[in-house]
Amino acid sequence: MNDIDLQTPQLYINRELSFLEFNQRVLDQAKDSRIPLLERVKFLCISCANLDEFFEIRVASLKELLEAGAVQGGPDGLPVAEQLKAIRRRALRLVDEQYELLNDVLMPELAQNGVVFVSPEMWTEAQAAWLADYFSREVEPVLSPLALDPARPFPKILNKSLNFAVVVEGEDGFGRNSGLAVVQAPRSLPRLIRLPDELGSRNFVFLGTIVEAFVSRLFAGMNMRGCYQFRVTRNSDLFVEQEEVDDLLRAVEGELASRRFGDAVRLETAHDCPQEILTYLLGQFGLTDDDLYKVPGQVNLNRLMAVYDLVDRTELKYTAFAPSIPERLRMGNDIFTTLRGGDVLLQHPFQGFGPVADFIKQAASDPQVLAIKQTLYRAGSDSTIVSALAEAAQAGKDVTVIIELRARFDEEANIELATKLQEAGAHVMYGVFGFKTHAKLVMVVRREEKGLRRYCHMGTGNYHPKTARLYTDYALLTADESIGEDIHEIFLQLTGLTRVPRLRKLLHAPFSLHQALLAKIERECAHAGAGKPARIIAKLNALTEPTIIQALYRASRAGVNIDLIVRGLCCLRPGVPGISEHIKVRSIIGRFLEHSRVYYFENAGSREIYCGSADWMDRNLFRRIEVAFPVEAPELQSRIAEDLNLYLSDDTQAWILNSSGSYTRAEGPEHLCAQMKLLSLYDERVPLIEG
Repeated sequence: MNDIDLQTPQLYINRELSFLEFNQRVLDQAKDSRIPLLERVKFLCISCANLDEFFEIRVASLKELLEAGAVQGGPDGLPVAEQLKAIRRRALRLVDEQYELLNDVLMPELAQNGVVFVSPEMWTEAQAAWLADYFSREVEPVLSPLALDPARPFPKILNKSLNFAVVVEGEDGFGRNSGLAVVQAPRSLPRLIRLPDELGSRNFVFLGTIVEAFVSRLFAGMNMRGCYQFRVTRNSDLFVEQEEVDDLLRAVEGELASRRFGDAVRLETAHDCPQEILTYLLGQFGLTDDDLYKVPGQVNLNRLMAVYDLVDRTELKYTAFAPSIPERLRMGNDIFTTLRGGDVLLQHPFQGFGPVADFIKQAASDPQVLAIKQTLYRAGSDSTIVSALAEAAQAGKDVTVIIELRARFDEEANIELATKLQEAGAHVMYGVFGFKTHAKLVMVVRREEKGLRRYCHMGTGNYHPKTARLYTDYALLTADESIGEDIHEIFLQLTGLTRVPRLRKLLHAPFSLHQALLAKIERECAHAGAGKPARIIAKLNALTEPTIIQALYRASRAGVNIDLIVRGLCCLRPGVPGISEHIKVRSIIGRFLEHSRVYYFENAGSREIYCGSADWMDRNLFRRIEVAFPVEAPELQSRIAEDLNLYLSDDTQAWILNSSGSYTRAEGPEHLCAQMKLLSLYDERVPLIEG
């Protein structure tokens, strides 16, 4: 069994190409006619937003590696330069599919349903007059045409902003004829404009279309030869050098300002943009033809997302649902009395996020509560939880909040939250420099008759009420003394100076989690070798860490049956003869974003189940503060096991990973959709919540 090198590059799928395959699965949701039409439009927009972030972070990182002289890639062995070439080939196919789907399928279907995007050749005389007036009133006053000549160089172009290259000819009042101008669309302008109902119910026009139609008014007396949209994507990863930082908040604020003008990594232009303008723009941004993406439509399809809220057509959207509340939480007892009677397990969004917010709000108002400690990764700009923490601090309670300022693309919101809490008198800290605080923890310290007692919340998802309606996550509310002690030790480490704590029940990255996972996988190998029950189920967002993959390969070779439910990128190759024959990998893409992380080990019949904040990636296991918590009550374990089996039985929204790295949609006789089944189960199921 030890004669095979499990580090062989052929045993690993390239991380970047795996992500693009994930984005293909998202785009395929937009093609699925079983899904309501406006939801399909949302999936198209999500696939575009995913691709934006991929270029901003991953492609930008590869370009930096290439410029630094790096050659070798990751575990799959694909050199950096070859990765960029492969990414371009795959991304071009994705972009082509996005616009083909929009232009040939979604737009006609929207029109059939009375939602029409009117182009200039479709405008009636009344519509054209209204749009001309709209341009004069709302658009032209905030536009600044920038003619290009030696006195007026090429302007700074904001990351992902909408811009127009305008070709004009003739002499202006000063006798100048530069031939080219740039018009930037301010982000304050809506990208989608709805016409008045009297001009056609649910008729829309893109801002880009309006500017192109009337931009000649900005160049009075000149002859306009063409107007072409373009958009540049820039490196948006934040970099803060530890040795040069005295104040992390100020450093992050400074980086946020520069992010908007980071190095360019991609240029999108109108498909009919002349070659001389393409060459000029590429030169201005320091890009090559390999970075150019010409598109037959608006250069930013993400803005199409606005139509979802602008069209009030319930039949074109998913049916609304009301999350259930566990029976014990509806009995009227205060949360602390309930938790002394046993743990409460929540599964969002099928069960509401309200109990989590209520737990913190009750702690904030309870005179017996002395302290509240919490981590915040993403919470939203208008968070009831943050308001409750501020009220608790103002009431004299000891409130400590660890805010991760570097939560990608939420940095600005988190800075605002930090300021609000500091002004209320809370202790606000930013974790450990160099390690993102990604754990989801709340600890409440309460004075009771028998002394101080800790009540805790742990979750797989963020303290964000909006995402709690859109993401699947588990949360555990508990008064378990050992878990309370463990979380106390973790907060001491985050706020003070302590050695690595010896935890009783929790697994803790970057310290014990990785080794514990390896040990538990190896234990399943031993059980399989001894003829005892051995099985592993892991539900993750991503699987990329090589030593974990190698451990899973060894387990498969030992005969352990392994089921992996990996929503996004997966670098493990299943089904390789002699290596991973006992490993199956599936991805669920559906109405809700699968976000929960669950680690299930059969352990010879004494099963262990952990939920946590960590995917099996290098960053989570080695460069983040993460926590995995055990679910120990047999009834709660059974609930999670039932849920996992539903996902493993899904033959409607599941995709099966092949050893080639491609995915095939699961097909079966059951027509079972795990997410829809869970929605119906939580309408009917009496929650099994015991101590």
